[in-house]
Amino acid sequence: MGKVHMSTQFRELPWADATDGRPRRVGVEIEMAGVDLATMARAVQQEFGGTLDRIDAFVTVVRDTTFGDFQIELDARVLKDREYRKHLQTLGIELDADDHVRLERWLADAAGKLVPHEIVAPPIPLEALPRMDRVRSALQQQGARGTQSSLLYAFGLQLNIEVHRLDAGWLTSILRAFLLLYEALVKAGNIDLSRQLSPYIRPFPGSYVRRVLQADYAPAIAELIDDYLEYNPTRNRPLDLLPLFAHIDQDRVMAAPVERDLIKARPAFHYRLPNCEIDDPDWSLAHPFNGWASVEHLAANAEQLSAESEEYLARPFQALGQFADQWARRIRDGF
Repeated sequence: MGKVHMSTQFRELPWADATDGRPRRVGVEIEMAGVDLATMARAVQQEFGGTLDRIDAFVTVVRDTTFGDFQIELDARVLKDREYRKHLQTLGIELDADDHVRLERWLADAAGKLVPHEIVAPPIPLEALPRMDRVRSALQQQGARGTQSSLLYAFGLQLNIEVHRLDAGWLTSILRAFLLLYEALVKAGNIDLSRQLSPYIRPFPGSYVRRVLQADYAPAIAELIDDYLEYNPTRNRPLDLLPLFAHIDQDRVMAAPVERDLIKARPAFHYRLPNCEIDDPDWSLAHPFNGWASVEHLAANAEQLSAESEEYLARPFQALGQFADQWARRIRDGF
């Protein structure tokens, strides 16, 4: 089967250009604990410039950097959207402005023990990834903690890799390569048990994997999207294609039973699998990025991709997987 390369140098992708011919970019999202939002924002500012804009206790934005705005946030939607205020009002509790400030500071401190602090970077050129890694290194030296620091942490690193093309053939080859390398990526990335058990990166169903890896699977774009939506009506996949498919055909995606309000349409693969091992001085952003690069290099080799798909489908456990899928369907349908 294909191999995953995890060197400390960022590996080049086989396709350098985006759909419009300019160099491809990648968005980086890093979750961590152990450092506050102000420390994270200063680390970004020191590398990329810009000005600090503290929105509230939960969000700080580093504005007008070389590549746009970086958002530094406590990754808890109920807090950022202030939905807790509705619950207080339901209980008849009204707070003045000073009370709200004090409450938000307390909530941010308390939630920060379990809820990740996150850097959400704008799309940056692939050549700028070493600069993003310098931010990672600076925060590691200031005490940032990642996935393996606690059983309570399921912190991840997410990459939004801009696509090279939008046609079904190219996208199917990338999807095939990812499915073939999934087990190797989990092993090479030392994906933490807390993350494997979390609901955020559920593996693709075996029945879907087998469908995509069939030699005669050559869908048009509508069929590719429909198949994905049928088997994966959720963002919680190690490779989330809903933002990409919403960019291609938003009406088709939004008509499906998916988390519509959480999907941000964009021409990018949302790679959600990697750990954030920011507290390990020997770890760098090159490790997860090079895992993705291995996917693209396999996709670029049509002969190897076909041979490994055939080999995968012939593995004995695939028959067991097919039986398991049929059994689950019988249970669901009540026999």
